Amino acid sequence: MIEVKKNNFFFNEEVNKCLNSIIKNKTFSNGYIFYGAEGVGKKQTALEFIKEIFKQSCPGEKIDEKINNNNHPDFLVIEPKSILAAKRSEISDLEKITKNESEIIKIAQIRNIKTFLSQKSISSGKKIVLIIDAHLLNEAASNCLLKTLEEPSNGIFILLTSKLNFLLDTIISRCQIVRFRSFSEKQIKSSLKDYLDPSQFNNTKLKIEDLINFSNGSPIELLKNIEIWNKLSVEITSKLDSPLKNSLEILEVSKLISEQLEINQQVCLVNFIQIIWWRNTKNINLIKKLENLKFHLRKKIQPKLAWEITFLKISMDII
Repeated sequence: MIEVKKNNFFFNEEVNKCLNSIIKNKTFSNGYIFYGAEGVGKKQTALEFIKEIFKQSCPGEKIDEKINNNNHPDFLVIEPKSILAAKRSEISDLEKITKNESEIIKIAQIRNIKTFLSQKSISSGKKIVLIIDAHLLNEAASNCLLKTLEEPSNGIFILLTSKLNFLLDTIISRCQIVRFRSFSEKQIKSSLKDYLDPSQFNNTKLKIEDLINFSNGSPIELLKNIEIWNKLSVEITSKLDSPLKNSLEILEVSKLISEQLEINQQVCLVNFIQIIWWRNTKNINLIKKLENLKFHLRKKIQPKLAWEITFLKISMDII
């Protein structure tokens, strides 16, 4: 088990400096676009920014608690419908939802913004709208949002996106872009001493550098990878030292993996295995077979069978 002491080390110093200046000088724009790769702290930073804005006008209120619980009367969150559906049905793996269902922020949701902004602020001078994954606005919703942005109001819009080119140019032109850059390995390592105990990696098959390297500059992805690693049973991790050779053992391990792990966790496990086995074998063909396994897992093509076939092919190659 790799213990995470804290989980908030992903705040971007450069971005925070910019936002703190805005708050200090009260130079608020009507709209902001927080743009950057997935997992670099856009949402967390936006929530902290929103809290500080509200604290300026109502310093005595329990702002943190209200925002964290999405229970502030002057705060509205707009999310893609698929995410809302997943929360209601307690679906953790959004890959279970079909593509058409997962790519929509509907016009009705944007119309709700107009109703929200037309009402007088209850406990602050500003009303704030947070739009998560704004690149998932459909055409009608985008045009409706544009009209709302053009109208004078007491509202502040914060759009989060990892795909700026999916937004209308006219929407982009009406917002201030706040760019979130991916973290360098050095930046993540410098923060890790306060959040992870490096000595914990002495007794694991993975090294801290391994987890950092395939987090793609995202501290949040790093935390997710650590969480997945922690969830792996000893029955599975004890078999990861080197390619399996025994057919019965291959069938048993494949069954364990497919039963204990969701698809996204299985894909992450393949990444772990690739790192460990490459270090021990330096066999490029083995890595290619594991890469092909990830393709089949993402397509959800009989996961248990995909693991069995891949492991059996690898075992024949190393005999």
